[in-house]
Amino acid sequence: MPTTARHVGQLSQLREDRGQRVVVDGEKIMLIRDGDVVRAYSADCPHAGGPLEEGALCRGRIICPWHKGTFDAATGKVLEPPPLVPLKRYAVIVDGDDVMVTPDKLPDETEPAATQEPHFAVIGAGAAGAAACAALREYGFTGRLTLIGDEPHAPYDRTSLSKFVPSAEMPPADVPPLLAPDWYEQHRVERFVAKVARLDVRNRTIHLESGGELTYDTALLASGSTPKVPRIPGCELGGVHVLRHLDDATAIVEALGDADARGPSENAGSLQVAILGSSFIGLETAAALRKRGVQVTVISPDKVPFAKQFGERIGAMFRELHERNGVKFHLQAKVASLEGEEGNVHEVMLESGEHIAADLVLLGTGVTPATGFIDGLPLQKDGGVIVNAGMQAAPGLYAAGDIAVFPLRENEEPLRIEHWRVAQQHARIAAQNMCGARNRYSGVPFFWTYHFGKNFEYLGHASEWDELVVDGELDRQDFAALYVKDDNVAAVLACERDTQTAHLIDAMRRGPLTCAQALRIVGRDSCDRS
Repeated sequence: MPTTARHVGQLSQLREDRGQRVVVDGEKIMLIRDGDVVRAYSADCPHAGGPLEEGALCRGRIICPWHKGTFDAATGKVLEPPPLVPLKRYAVIVDGDDVMVTPDKLPDETEPAATQEPHFAVIGAGAAGAAACAALREYGFTGRLTLIGDEPHAPYDRTSLSKFVPSAEMPPADVPPLLAPDWYEQHRVERFVAKVARLDVRNRTIHLESGGELTYDTALLASGSTPKVPRIPGCELGGVHVLRHLDDATAIVEALGDADARGPSENAGSLQVAILGSSFIGLETAAALRKRGVQVTVISPDKVPFAKQFGERIGAMFRELHERNGVKFHLQAKVASLEGEEGNVHEVMLESGEHIAADLVLLGTGVTPATGFIDGLPLQKDGGVIVNAGMQAAPGLYAAGDIAVFPLRENEEPLRIEHWRVAQQHARIAAQNMCGARNRYSGVPFFWTYHFGKNFEYLGHASEWDELVVDGELDRQDFAALYVKDDNVAAVLACERDTQTAHLIDAMRRGPLTCAQALRIVGRDSCDRS
């Protein structure tokens, strides 16, 4: 027995339906039991630190309670994003009923020797681009790998930009990277900070705005979206912002001035921000700004926020939550112009004639696929790239993320889903197929939205539903709402139900889930192992 092994528990006391957290010489470790075999992994999800033992352990899959990242219980390898790297492993010794663990991490698997051929290129250095690079190396690609993005920053967690940066809870410099800073060099990924001027699909050539060009054998399009700037007079004024990139978030924070993350700054209460659009970006930013005491007005042509995504009943719940926290709404309203003084915006004029004071305006008016540089590939009217279930758009070309028009379910029209985690799911499927597999997208879409300390999780995708079944209390933001179509659950919106949603997303992955089955999972908070 190694001298560093530490006794951590009894085999007979370990459950097989959930992990158990232990601490060994300061290392946070999770024990997973499978019969008489015990495995030990890092206890916190490598994406955002979610406590994995509070998630689900179902059918050999470890599911994070926070963002539903999924790992293979037998190996610790990533099965579903947003984590992009496997769990760290620790040696385990089972001696009779005694379970012992060494606090030293086991070495990672050694990568195969590098080659220069073939050359794979990833266009877009966001969530999908980072996920693709990680997955390509994970699945054994040893050739030349190039990642092209026009931001100077390595791929980062874009979801923080609207949730935590505007509130000053997270300085822009602290927005976490998706992969460790040295990961790209260690895994031989060439990063090009450049804008693509033209992608010649037929000749497999990437032309850069700087004048250079790259040829490739296979490429992944992961260029994401560009914020829509409405055709409203005054959008060119200073103080009018979009929020897509880290530099956008930095500019907004600088425009608002210094603020203390523990409370409103001295001048915050006098600042007035108008947000055009009741989108997720818009309302998440509204909640973040209210945390620091900024006066916020949301202006939108919609009757109810999020009615298209969640229905009017739950959309009204979001509006009431925001209004309780001081957000003002002008709904079913249209903007006539933005008015300025000395080149800076100072008010929003509505078509009704009403004027709304604004020191800063955020355009939360949607996005459009960033695909204008593609030459030789038919695009949809909105700029989307049509792909098959394997994420392939053309010979030698794949697409993932916001731009991809893909078949979510058989016998249904393909669609685009602008979700950060879906982009990573797409990228992993594309990477597998770029390496020679023939896999199809079969994942469950998932995203989370954060408002006033409440995290709302959305599983699946429902463009229409017959019935909304709610377990819990909407007004207290403690519920699971089931969107039911033909007695099957198409989607779930939940708050304060992290463990239950981990079980639900696993059940939805395995096939049609009836309303009765979903309610049983919600009611007993356990995995259906039948």
